[in-house]
Amino acid sequence: MLERLQKIISHAGITSRRHAEQLIQSGQVRVNGQVVRELGTKADAGRDRIVVAGRVVEVPEERHSFVLNKPARVVTTLADPEGRQSLRELLRGLPGRVYPVGRLDYSSSGLVLLTDDGELANRILKLAGKLPQTYWVKVKGRLSTEEQVRLAAKLFGKVRLLPAARGRQVAPNPWYEVRFSSVRKDVLRHVLFQTGHPVEKLRRVSLANLEIGDLLEGQARPVTPVELRKLDQHLARLEGATAGRNAKSLTATHSKKGK
Repeated sequence: MLERLQKIISHAGITSRRHAEQLIQSGQVRVNGQVVRELGTKADAGRDRIVVAGRVVEVPEERHSFVLNKPARVVTTLADPEGRQSLRELLRGLPGRVYPVGRLDYSSSGLVLLTDDGELANRILKLAGKLPQTYWVKVKGRLSTEEQVRLAAKLFGKVRLLPAARGRQVAPNPWYEVRFSSVRKDVLRHVLFQTGHPVEKLRRVSLANLEIGDLLEGQARPVTPVELRKLDQHLARLEGATAGRNAKSLTATHSKKGK
């Protein structure tokens, strides 16, 4: 079946579709021995020999996706030029050539999605600013009720104090649960710093419908078929809503030009 080259490359789990487009434009992709630079070029992954930066494209029949609990002070890449610990050490033993979808701050811990499904990764990256996510955050001191309300308003989300562990007294700097979807997560750090409560620890516990649960730091688990189906439905709803807003914006723009 003929498909765009960047889609084939991302499906093979080599890289994201966006990076695949850059590789094509830079002349690092060959189809049946011929260099291809046109982004619209199509090929048949089952019949054509496709080579990307010296690597033969082999589209796997089975996709693999995992939820990883990333420890703090680990970069969300497979290699780091500064020599810091990367995800590569944590991925040993996992089937497929999975790679992280998006980034989680070096100092943050928690949920990272890994996959060799380039199409899934591309859909998530396009909607990165719209996917709901939940963080547990520990700050310097305690947030007053008023400060929690203001933080929720700034994030267009929800903030709540997490209950203390059974048998323990209330900590001077407890954990808070913060849920949001329409702003960048660095806004969270910025707002808290401005209020005099800089972030001490930040842990992502959910992304869309995926949850980290009781997964230990440094460990990964497969994403279940049910989770993948629900994730696909979630992405489809967001894609439909985004397409609707874009259509309305385009219509409004044409209406203004026509006046």
